[in-house]
Amino acid sequence: MASISLSTRHGRISAWKAMPRITPRGAVVIVQEIFGLTSHIRQVADRFANHGYVAVAPALFDLVHPGVELAYDEAGVARGREIVEELGFNGALDGVRAAYDHLEADHKVAIVGYCWGGTVAFLANTRFGAPAVSYYGGRTVPFLRERPKAPLMMHFGDADPIIPPEDLQKTRDAQPTAEILVWPAGHGFNCDQRADYNAEVAQQAMTRTLNFLQKILH
Repeated sequence: MASISLSTRHGRISAWKAMPRITPRGAVVIVQEIFGLTSHIRQVADRFANHGYVAVAPALFDLVHPGVELAYDEAGVARGREIVEELGFNGALDGVRAAYDHLEADHKVAIVGYCWGGTVAFLANTRFGAPAVSYYGGRTVPFLRERPKAPLMMHFGDADPIIPPEDLQKTRDAQPTAEILVWPAGHGFNCDQRADYNAEVAQQAMTRTLNFLQKILH
């Protein structure tokens, strides 16, 4: 596990890279939430490495504000929203593509994103054809007309106030080829630093994600 540097079209960014102890099964790009490259996101990358995948989590905010790591509180949410608006989805995709290219020479690669990063993962699928897993991507609805170019899995919580039932139905209607999973949980259920963390659901969702990765990357 180590910090690395990636070259994007708009400058260099840092990233967290986690290596498995076995021959890699493939590789994943882990896309952060609006809080930056936090200890939680680094732990998520480490967890995928423990399951046999090379994992790289790019620090997407580095393009506009290097080294940002926000707290999971109201102030962190407010600042994170400001930064993602400044960066924009194109800037985020620039960083994701740099991580994807870093891994693609040696491995089959998928994108796994959380919260804001869930929408970024969705766009990585529709715009440059990367297989993707999107966890509670709360900003995806405006892009639902975009068609997947690779296998796509989407996780949601049925008690997520950011993604109401009508948005879930829009997603189902617009993305009939996606594997859509709705869990008895709120927003951010995978993050043990957030109030809506649900350990049981997080583990079940991880199992389904790993099954998805095994099918498309092996």
